[in-house]
Amino acid sequence: MKSIIGTFKTLQQIVRGAGEALILLGRTGLALPHLWFKRKETLNQMYVAGVKSLFVVSIVASFSGMIISLQTGLALRDFGQQDLIGQVIVVTLTREFSPFMTALILAAAVGSAMSAEIGTMTVSEEIDALEVMSIDPVKYLVLPRIVGFTLMVPVLSAYATLVGVLGGGLVANTQLNVEFVTYINLVLEVLKTESGLKDIWVGEFKAAIFGVTISTIACYQGLSARGGAIGVGTAVRKSVVHAFLFVLILGYFITTLFYR
Repeated sequence: MKSIIGTFKTLQQIVRGAGEALILLGRTGLALPHLWFKRKETLNQMYVAGVKSLFVVSIVASFSGMIISLQTGLALRDFGQQDLIGQVIVVTLTREFSPFMTALILAAAVGSAMSAEIGTMTVSEEIDALEVMSIDPVKYLVLPRIVGFTLMVPVLSAYATLVGVLGGGLVANTQLNVEFVTYINLVLEVLKTESGLKDIWVGEFKAAIFGVTISTIACYQGLSARGGAIGVGTAVRKSVVHAFLFVLILGYFITTLFYR
């Protein structure tokens, strides 16, 4: 009986948290007309989420492309089809892997910092001080962070695809004896097809949805932090865990929606 009650309370907390996060996102959407007045902070958030994450995204993307190329290429070589490795890599990265990988990196590196920053302001009563001064925390703090973060995730996803394709081409040329020109030509041919164009915009759509989701969760957990430093740590942990879970779940449903 106690386990049933505990499960019910957990589900109740999840549903309530999801509802409050959606309300926060709705308030952010209504505050979009004020974005021009927060353009400097928005650009700063784009710099933090984009430029400062380039190095880690580059490393992960390049080695991901190399691993996919090597593992898939070895399997294709058994059938004498290793020249098709470019098609496999570009489809895998564009459609699924690049937005997924980029979202997880930014959730851990940027989303956690965002949650910690807002959470520290919450437990130190700075958010209450803003409200006393009739300054809306959503317009002042949440709006530039969600917009800046969301804009950069698709950009980094496209960049990760480019780096991953080049890394895969390097391995295909050095380990599988596939001419680099042949590899690139096949990649370009795939991207020019109707299916390839669909993969591009679906991947970018996924990245944008992931960006909105991660930044909303991070801001919501920061605003919900309670109990001093321990509360901030809890908010950061929840932010990362919930972001990972929602990226996985939303990624599956978006793929099902467009490719079933």
